[in-house]
Amino acid sequence: MPDRAVEYRWRGEASDAELVSLVEAHGGRPEPGWWDRIRPVSLGWVTARLPGGALIGFVNVAWDGGDHAFLIDTKVASAHQRQGIATELVAEAVRQATAAGCEWLHVDFEDHLAPFYLSACGFRPTAAGLIHLASAGLSSGLPRSRLSHFWGLA
Repeated sequence: MPDRAVEYRWRGEASDAELVSLVEAHGGRPEPGWWDRIRPVSLGWVTARLPGGALIGFVNVAWDGGDHAFLIDTKVASAHQRQGIATELVAEAVRQATAAGCEWLHVDFEDHLAPFYLSACGFRPTAAGLIHLASAGLSSGLPRSRLSHFWGLA
């Protein structure tokens, strides 16, 4: 059962600095500037904050502009994990993607997260394909700055 004192917000304010701190608190490797680049092209996101305002959880919902939404970067600060916060973040993302008219919500995850996504959150396993572009030896031929311009982020 999630902590009722935690406030969940769809498209809640979140700064790049807060997300860098959250990634660090989650045990990840932050990339400063990431959120400022991604936010404009997201369908939305869900934030989880403590009563004092500290950001302790986040999930991003990317989309194709139509029927498909994609759950990305579900994170809860280590000190607040296993309290139902991530489950509630995902549940709100599901509600909001549904309200936006999306028919499908996709997620990919590492094997050890299967119980969370499949049991706690209600996703079902599907066959899918994946190419790790950095190790596939492929190049788009476009430098990152051109890609940013292509996506309207320049």
